[in-house]
Amino acid sequence: MFFRSEPKWEVVEPLKDIGWRIRKKYFLMKIKNQPKERLVLSWADLGPDKYLSDKDFQCLIKLLPSCLHPYIYRVTFATANESSALLIRMFNDKGTLKDLIYKAKPKDPFLKKYCNPKKIQGLELQQIKTYGRQILEVLKFLHDKGFPYGHLHASNVMLDGDTCRLLDLENSLLGLPSFYRSYFSQFRKINTLESVDVHCFGHLLYEMTYGRPPDSVPVDSFPPAPSMAVVAVLESTLSCEACKNGMPTVSRLLQMPLFSDVLLTTSEKPQFKIPTKLKEALRIAKECIEKRLIEEQKQIYQHRRLTRAQSHHGSEEERKKRKILARKKSKRSAVENSEEHSAKYSNSNNSAGSGASSPLTSPSSPTPPSTAAALGLSKRCKEGKWFSMKYKTLNCYVSHSVKRMLLPKYLIGDPEPLIHRNSSGDWYVYLLPPQLSSRLEGKNA
Repeated sequence: MFFRSEPKWEVVEPLKDIGWRIRKKYFLMKIKNQPKERLVLSWADLGPDKYLSDKDFQCLIKLLPSCLHPYIYRVTFATANESSALLIRMFNDKGTLKDLIYKAKPKDPFLKKYCNPKKIQGLELQQIKTYGRQILEVLKFLHDKGFPYGHLHASNVMLDGDTCRLLDLENSLLGLPSFYRSYFSQFRKINTLESVDVHCFGHLLYEMTYGRPPDSVPVDSFPPAPSMAVVAVLESTLSCEACKNGMPTVSRLLQMPLFSDVLLTTSEKPQFKIPTKLKEALRIAKECIEKRLIEEQKQIYQHRRLTRAQSHHGSEEERKKRKILARKKSKRSAVENSEEHSAKYSNSNNSAGSGASSPLTSPSSPTPPSTAAALGLSKRCKEGKWFSMKYKTLNCYVSHSVKRMLLPKYLIGDPEPLIHRNSSGDWYVYLLPPQLSSRLEGKNA
């Protein structure tokens, strides 16, 4: 449908998988009346962070060709519908900054170009300083305009001679996820698009310096660099302290020694006029993008806390600690129960001297057995002696003071410890003397 309304464009060939996004397509183009010139068409669907209305979205996409800046790669043509956007730019044989670092060919697939480099080598110090200063200048320009970016990485920086030019300004309008989202979503202090750009700049600077991305973030220690000024910037954007406490501003980075003495020579005046109504729409969309990022960071933080807790409590060392603690509590409980029953036994003897006798009660057991055999006692219990069951909470006293009414028929027999539970739910253990045992057996018979 696009080529029916714009007949001057013609497709030369598809550029398969030259980018890292699965759902973004690239085509090599040409103009019919200028067949030698080559252009690149990029087409992408909307992403999860698209919060602009369809009308505002299409107006902003069509506004991109009017953006003029010495460090922004110019858009030749742009259009959009309610589900996608299409942009055309000039094709550059030198490729991107990532192609320079990895010495790759721009038309090759992304995985072939960058996933197995033959040689790992960073850029020279002067290149790092110049390219870094140019990228920071264009980031500051976009931040001042209130235009959200959040998609800085080496493949989005086009090389034009000794000048870096930023690509893919449309990604934030489309709501596409950032290349480094899996990194900065781990850190709750990186919660604005400005701080996201600064953190992504740290990744880019690391790749320019060492010729490869960092193995993990945050970075605990940095390898030797061409200058300590480079390490200072990396520490302010990728170190543990920076990720924990927050990112510096772009203005602060421009004042650091690595970039403050770089002289930029350009005569092109930046120009990007955004109507007031669209500025307000961009501001609201930016707030929505940041709100979603904060919610995602919160969920990741809670999941990490839960994982750490499960790992800690499931470790062998922690299990041993819990077992030792449980044993100590059990012993302490047994001693306390023994002391309590000693006091009750003393009171029972006093009452027995006055003509009253009653069995002593013991603490209730969660699931006590109904017979002495079920407790697994290995010896007979003697009169007037305390003994402990294998169950932690059951400590009983053996008494000859037995009332006939408390003994069920099936418990009467040889002088063994007998168990009975009264109507109040208390458990008693008795030892029948041989005389009473035989007498009761005769009656039951």
